[in-house]
Amino acid sequence: MNPIRSIVIVGGGTAGWMAAAFLARQLDHLRVSITVVESSAIGTVGVGEATVPAIGDFFAAVGLSDAEVLRETEGTIKYGIRFDGWKAPGHRFFHPFGLYGTPARGVAFHHYWLKLRQAGDPTPLGAYSLATQLAEQGRFLAPAQKPANDLGVFDFAVHFDASKFATLLRHRAVAAGVVHLDGRIDRVERDGETGHVAAVLLEDGRRIGGDLWIDCSGFRSLLLGEALEVPYVDWRRWLPVDRAIAIPCRPRDAAQEPFTVATARRAGWQWRIPLRHRIGNGHVYCSDFLDDGSAETMLLEQLEGEPLGQPNRLRFTTGHRARFWERNVVGLGLASGFLEPLESTSISLIQTGLERLVRFLPDRACDPRLAAIYNYQSVLEFERLRDFLLLHYWANGRHGEPFWDRMRAMPPTEGLQLKLDTWRASGEFVRREWETFQDPSWLSLYAGFEDLPEHSSPLADRFSIAELTDTFARMRAAIAATVAQAEPHAAFLARTVGGDGGGRAAAR
Repeated sequence: MNPIRSIVIVGGGTAGWMAAAFLARQLDHLRVSITVVESSAIGTVGVGEATVPAIGDFFAAVGLSDAEVLRETEGTIKYGIRFDGWKAPGHRFFHPFGLYGTPARGVAFHHYWLKLRQAGDPTPLGAYSLATQLAEQGRFLAPAQKPANDLGVFDFAVHFDASKFATLLRHRAVAAGVVHLDGRIDRVERDGETGHVAAVLLEDGRRIGGDLWIDCSGFRSLLLGEALEVPYVDWRRWLPVDRAIAIPCRPRDAAQEPFTVATARRAGWQWRIPLRHRIGNGHVYCSDFLDDGSAETMLLEQLEGEPLGQPNRLRFTTGHRARFWERNVVGLGLASGFLEPLESTSISLIQTGLERLVRFLPDRACDPRLAAIYNYQSVLEFERLRDFLLLHYWANGRHGEPFWDRMRAMPPTEGLQLKLDTWRASGEFVRREWETFQDPSWLSLYAGFEDLPEHSSPLADRFSIAELTDTFARMRAAIAATVAQAEPHAAFLARTVGGDGGGRAAAR
C-alpha cells in the first residue's frame, strides 16, 4: 500500500474550508499534509446561510460547539422551514426538524391523525410537533438526550453568515497545520500515464503537487469539470429554476425567528434567513418566465429593511457531475453539482461527501472501485433530494400562473411517483437508500399541501374517535406545557453570545 501523503484543496469558501477543517481533524493520525489553494481575487458565492440538523455532527467532528458557531457567525437557531403561498396565496405550512405525536400499539401517529381528520377534526398536524410550536412561538429548547416519548424528539439546525463560518473554519484548519496559499491557478498538470492530476501551476510560477485533490472551485469545477472533463447531468427538466438574486437587509428588530421562510413568487420563490446582524434574502426563479430585472425589482420591493450592499446575481443549472470522484479528484460543493437552496441541503451535501471520502480513503493509486461506490452513493443522494424538492413544486396549488401550472403538469420521476402512489393508497411511506429527509419530512409536505389518502388505514381502528380525541388533546397540552417552559429565542441568543453556552452541548 502506498498511502496518501498530500491532499490539495482547490478553492476556499465554505466547501474548501469545511474540507480542510474536517480532514485535518479526521486524518491527524496519518500525518497527511493538507494545502488549500485559493485566490483572494476570486469571490465566493457566500449565500449558503441555512443548514439542516446534521450540521451538529460536523461541528463536533471539527471540535466546534453550537455556542461557538453562533457567537462567531452572527448565527440563529433554525427549527425548520415555513412555506408561504406554495399551496395557494395566503396559505402556509411548516416543515419541522422533529417527529409528530406518538405512535400507539405499533401504529404510526399519522394514521390516527388522518382518522380524526376524516371524522371532522380540523386540528393541523403542526399542533403535534414540538419543533413547530417552538418555532411559531419564537422559543428555544435544547433537545433532550433521552426524551420521555416521541413528543420530545426534535432537533435544530442553525442559520449563519457563510463568510464568517468559512473564516472560523480557516482559523481552525490553519491552527491544525493546514497550509493556506493565496494564488490564482493558471494551469493543471496531469500525469501522462495515469491521467491523474499531478500539480497545479499558479500565475506567479509556483507549482503545487499533490496525491489526492479536492475540487472546491465552485461552479467553474476547475479540476473535475475542466481538467478531467467529467460531463454535467442537467436536471432542468424537473427543476427548471436557474437564477437567483441575493441581497441582505437590516433586520426589523432584534428578535429573530428561529426558522427559515420560503415564500412562493410568480416564477419561483424567495428565501428569508434571519441572522443577528442582518436578514438574508434571495429570489430563486426560472428565467423562462421572469427576466432578471423584474426579479430584482420584486425582491427589492419585498425587503423589510434597508439593503446592505448590492444584489448578487447567480446563474446555475440544477444537476450534478456524472462522476463526483474521477481518478484522484473528488468534487465537493458547487464543483460537483447543485441542488437549489429550497431545503438548505448544500452544506449537508459537502458534509456527507467528506464523511464518505474519509470512509473510502484511498492510497495514491486511487483504486477505481472506491470511486465507483463513492459515485454510486453520491448520485443516489442527489436523486433522492431531487425528488423531495420536486414534490414542493409539483404539489403546488397556484393555478393560473404559467410557471406553477407548468410545474404541476410535469410528470413526477419514477421514484416520486412510487412514493405518491403508496401514500395515497395506504398512508404509508416508501423508504429508499440514501434518503436525506425521512418520513416526518415527507409527511409535513403531504399534509401541508393537503395531499392525503382518501380513507384512513384500518390500522387506526384500534381506538375509537372519542379515545383519540381525548389522547390528542393531552398531547397538545403536553407540548404547550413544554413550550411554555422554553426560553425566548432572543434571550437564548443573548446568553449564548455572552458566553454562557447552550444548544446541543447543553443537552449533553
